Amino acid sequence: MKGKEESIEISIPTSKKCGSRGWDIWKEDRKRAIFGVKVGIAVVLVSSLVLFEAPYQWFGSNIIWAVLTAILIFEHTVGATFNRGFNRALGSLLAGILASGVAETALSCGHIAEPIIIGLTAVTSFMKMRPSLVQYEYGFRVILLTYCLIVISGYRMGNPIKTSVDRLYSMAIGGIISVLVNLLVCPIWAGELLHNQLVINFDSVADSLEECVKKYLEVDDGCEHSRLSTSVMDEFPDEPAYGKCRNTLNSGPMLETLANSAKWEPPHGRFVHSFFYPWSEYENVGAALRYCAYEVMALYGILHSQIQAPHNLRVAFGSEIQEASSQAAELVREMGRDISNMRQRPKNSLIMKLHNATERLQHSTELHAYMLTSILESKPTCISSLSHASSSAELDPQKNSNQTEPYSYHEAMRKQSRRLYSWPSREVDAFDGDSGSISNLVPRMRALESTAALSLTNFTSTLVEFVARIDHLVHAVDKLSKMAKFQLQPS
Repeated sequence: MKGKEESIEISIPTSKKCGSRGWDIWKEDRKRAIFGVKVGIAVVLVSSLVLFEAPYQWFGSNIIWAVLTAILIFEHTVGATFNRGFNRALGSLLAGILASGVAETALSCGHIAEPIIIGLTAVTSFMKMRPSLVQYEYGFRVILLTYCLIVISGYRMGNPIKTSVDRLYSMAIGGIISVLVNLLVCPIWAGELLHNQLVINFDSVADSLEECVKKYLEVDDGCEHSRLSTSVMDEFPDEPAYGKCRNTLNSGPMLETLANSAKWEPPHGRFVHSFFYPWSEYENVGAALRYCAYEVMALYGILHSQIQAPHNLRVAFGSEIQEASSQAAELVREMGRDISNMRQRPKNSLIMKLHNATERLQHSTELHAYMLTSILESKPTCISSLSHASSSAELDPQKNSNQTEPYSYHEAMRKQSRRLYSWPSREVDAFDGDSGSISNLVPRMRALESTAALSLTNFTSTLVEFVARIDHLVHAVDKLSKMAKFQLQPS
C-alpha cells in the first residue's frame, strides 16, 4: 500500500494561554466570568455530598438528582434562578404525587392492567402542547421527566412512594444550594440589569439622532455621497451610534426576559423599598423608546439613500434641523439620566424648547418652499434654449464647426459626473440624443429633480414625527417615575 501515513496533531493549550484567555473574558464581561465561577462552586458543593457516607446511605443513588437539579436551575440572574427553581419544585412535586399514585394503582391491578394504566397516564404529558400552556413548558418537561423515571424505577423496585420521596429530597437539596450560591456569592440582579440597559438605550437613541443629523448636514454632493450610497447597509464603521440604535430596536425580548425575572427577586439595592416594584413599566418605557428609534432608523435610511437633496438646500435649512435635533436628543438624554438616578424632575422647559425649535423648522420649510421648486421652474427655459441651439446648429453646421471640440470635452465631463452622482444608477447615454429628442427628456429630468428635492422634505418630516413620538415617551417615563416612587426634585 503506497502513500504516507497521515498523522493527527492535537494541540493542547498551555496554562499560560488558558490564563490569558480567562483574563480577556474577565476584562470583556466580568458578570459572565463570575457566573461561571458560581456554577462551579454550586456543582462542587452538591457533588461533595456523594463523598460523605451519611447522605449516600440515606438517599442511595438518588443523590445524583441533587447534582442534576443544581445544574438545571442555575441561571445567570437571581430572579431567573428563583423562577426556574419554582417551576422545578412544583413540577417535581406534582410528578412525584402522580407517579406514586399511578405506580401503586398499577401494582394492585395485576399484570394485565399494569402496562395499560402506566401507558395511558403518560398521555397527560402532551398537555404542554396547548398554546395557553406554552409559558409553562419547562414545568411540563420536568413533570414528564420525573414522572417517567419514578414510575419506571419505582415500579421495578416495588416501592414507588419511597423512591419519590428520596428523589424529591435530593432535588430540594440541589435547588437550595443553587439558590443560596446565586444569592450570596456576587449576586447578579435582573432588576439592576434591566434598569441599566434601559438607560443605555436612551443614550443610544440620543447619540444616533445627533450623529445622523450631523452626517446629513456635512455630506456634500461629491465623492462622500457616492461612497455612502454604495455602502452595504448595517456596515458603517464610521457611524458607531448606528449600531447602538439598531441594538436598541432588537432589545425588546431581552427587556421582557429581564422584567419577568426581576419579578421573582426580593427587594435589593436601590429597589429595596418595595416588594411589588413596577417592572412591567420598564417594558412599556422600552416599547415607547423603540417607537422613537424607528424614526431614527428612517433618518439613517434617508441619509444613505440614492436620492439626495442638493447640498445648498440642506445648508439652507441646516440651522433649524440642527436645533430641533439637538433639543430632541437633549430631552431623550435627560429622561435617561432621570431614570438612572431614580428621580422626578419637571421637563416643561425642555419640552417647550423642543416644540419651539420644531415649529421654527416647520415655518422655515413653509417659508422657503420656493427653493424646492425654483430649480424645476427654470428647467423649461433651459431646455428651450438647448432646443434652439440644436436647431441652429442643424441650419448652419459650418458656423459651429469650430466649437465641436470644446463642446465634446465639456459634454464628456458632464456625462462622467452624471454617471457618478445620479439616480437611478444608469448609463447616461440613455439621456442623450440617441434615445430621442430633447423634448422627451424634459419630464424625465423634472421627475428626478423633484424627487431629489423632496428628499429634504422627507428628512424634515421624519424629524418632526420623531418629536411627536417623544410625547408618548415622556408620558411613559412620568408614569414609571410615579409608580416606582422616584425622588421628586425641583427643576
